Amino acid sequence: MTAETKTELTTVYQVKGMTCGHCEGAVAGEISEIDGVSSVKAVAATGQVTVVSTAPLDEEAVRAAVDEAGYELVGRA
Repeated sequence: MTAETKTELTTVYQVKGMTCGHCEGAVAGEISEIDGVSSVKAVAATGQVTVVSTAPLDEEAVRAAVDEAGYELVGRA
């Protein structure tokens, strides 16, 4: 039996339209529901969302989550 090494990846995305703490929570809440995501930190002042995951994320899944929250994914920061 081999031991599995867990590595975490950190990806920073640029999101347009966040202006307050409620916005940060909405975006973080939707992204945190994506499989493999272990933490999300959204900062309205910079528009950056830092996502820590156990595997590379499908950018379209991230885009759909951000869209569901009512904001626009610009791309990776």
